[in-house]
Amino acid sequence: MKKDLFNFDLPQELIAQHPLQNRSASRLMVLDRKSNRISHKIFEDLKNILKAGDCLVLNDSRVLPARIYGENILSGARVEFLLLNEKRKDEWECLAGPGRKAKKGSEFVFGKGELKASVKSVEENGNRILSFEYEGKFLELLGKIGQMPLPPYIKEELKDAERYQTVYSKQIGSSAAPTAGLHFTNELLSNLSDLGIKIAYITLHVGLGTFRPVKSDNIREHKMHSEYYSINEEAADLINDTKAKGGCVVAVGTTACRSLEAVADERGKIKAQEGQTDIFIYPGYKFKCVDALITNFHLPESTLLMLVSAFYGRENILEAYKKAVEEKYRFFSFGDAMFIG
Repeated sequence: MKKDLFNFDLPQELIAQHPLQNRSASRLMVLDRKSNRISHKIFEDLKNILKAGDCLVLNDSRVLPARIYGENILSGARVEFLLLNEKRKDEWECLAGPGRKAKKGSEFVFGKGELKASVKSVEENGNRILSFEYEGKFLELLGKIGQMPLPPYIKEELKDAERYQTVYSKQIGSSAAPTAGLHFTNELLSNLSDLGIKIAYITLHVGLGTFRPVKSDNIREHKMHSEYYSINEEAADLINDTKAKGGCVVAVGTTACRSLEAVADERGKIKAQEGQTDIFIYPGYKFKCVDALITNFHLPESTLLMLVSAFYGRENILEAYKKAVEEKYRFFSFGDAMFIG
């Protein structure tokens, strides 16, 4: 299957550069898988779409302020590092730019000297392994000197860093936000709960591999990045109870979808567990657990678009994206959403 089958034309002005003032006022394109009908609503209309007994599955991962700027202790060169994942205690895999100024053995200082690091190794993919030294707590220091790792297509400055976090974010560890969840407010979640809609929280720490392009012309040759997930007993019980009683399991975002599909058995049953997943979902995949999906509008030729195409059909999704462009929906991280059910 060729990656150019997942291409589409997108005017640059439709790429959302900032979040809406009211999270749940974003637009919601509703796609009906049975009738292939498209309708247009706002996100708050979920109250009229979901039914008592359905279960929303939310990814409660919280974004690290993972972009830090270091100064080479010997040369004074300034290098940007983007923390990807902690390989072991105080050793992080990072992107570095410019990489030529972050050679093996180079030492850097960050902020006012509260944080120091040395380049332990350079990986085959060009990423650096940094070994950090500090006093106190690493995440607190990161909160002081780090910046939010906004995607490269967002050019405007984000004035409030919390707008790149979901209101229910709790488990810190992502390099990017699970953006489908950015539309929820505490009030909307409370209203949905009052209507009898169950809410299950799971964790998947989003890696920047999410944004890496598919380089192989044949998408089956693409190797997915690996990401940490965790599903506890309470969430597993809620999801399994929903399936058993005929309710709808609604994955909020591709991260929640990938987590559930990675662990579900052939009957769609979930077991509490944690681990790493590199599941790659593209057309032809048979979904086992997820009955409906809430997601934003994704990049052309991306693995995220391929996942959504597997759920709704490639031609149907591209037709929906064409309609979204015509109707001037806002795209990508701070953009509008779609409900596919």
